[in-house]
Amino acid sequence: MLSFISFWRAAAIVLSDLASSAFYAGGIAEHAIGRSAPWFVLGVMLFSFAIRAVYLESCSMFVRGGVYVVVRDAMGPFLARFSVSALIFDYILTGPISSVTAGHYLGRLLNDLAAAAGSGLRVPPDLFAAAFGVVATAFFWRANIRGIHESSTSALRIMQITATMVVIMLIWSGVTLAISGPAQIPPPPTASNLQFSEDGLGWLKGTFWPGIPIVAIIIAFGHSLLAMSGFETLAQVYREIASPKLKNLQITATIVCVFAVVCTGVITVLANMIIPDAVRPQYIDNLLAGLAMHLSGPLLMRLSFQAFVVVVGTLILSGAVNTSIIGS
Repeated sequence: MLSFISFWRAAAIVLSDLASSAFYAGGIAEHAIGRSAPWFVLGVMLFSFAIRAVYLESCSMFVRGGVYVVVRDAMGPFLARFSVSALIFDYILTGPISSVTAGHYLGRLLNDLAAAAGSGLRVPPDLFAAAFGVVATAFFWRANIRGIHESSTSALRIMQITATMVVIMLIWSGVTLAISGPAQIPPPPTASNLQFSEDGLGWLKGTFWPGIPIVAIIIAFGHSLLAMSGFETLAQVYREIASPKLKNLQITATIVCVFAVVCTGVITVLANMIIPDAVRPQYIDNLLAGLAMHLSGPLLMRLSFQAFVVVVGTLILSGAVNTSIIGS
């Protein structure tokens, strides 16, 4: 007997992948383009509403055969091959980034707990993160080889926990700003404020192109697009949505976009307002953990909340690893 899922469960499945980018997109973008990165990440998340319109139109076509056939029938074979190649690249990139990021969050938590306890024991962050990434990838690869049951109920529970974390973080950040004020305001997203890293320009390094303001802005948005990774999961679940499909698909996409803007866009901006510029480079690989540790309040409360953030991050990031394996 066929069974279908509600728009809440469908949104939870998509957000289990999309919301994971909140844990690493801001740090990666700032490393590549400088301190104005939060505004570009927020801009990308607002742009997701335009992507929502594209997905609603393509999904409503009900063309059998997956992404390639949908794009081929809508825009031609060349763009279809281009789209599928980009999608595979996205999946291949998302898995390792998610697993290593989860390792960074866990490693940082262990070191902070050891420091709070007065212990001199420390784990090397990069080595620990790489080892955790290998173990997580191997685990989900083995699980998929054996066959696993993807549960929308599990995804819904994870997103309920994540929503709780986001609400606490938003309220606590607001209280912190009201008490202490911002440590600084991220500079406006203009070409003059962009500070590209050594590898941030890629093949354009040493050319005149980055000196053109509009090109520099496009490069900055390119480094921030990773924040939208996971939106393509919407195209995978829409056939499982209960009737009326199109209306429920619209509701699902709206929930996903609103949550993504708040979870990834707004919180990334808050992290860059609250964490001082001088110490934020220490948290490039675990930005939300850094935000938790720089909120107002006793150390024990902040450590407890950091542990909660790490648990939520590990759950979501591990789910993103699984999704990337399934998708690719």
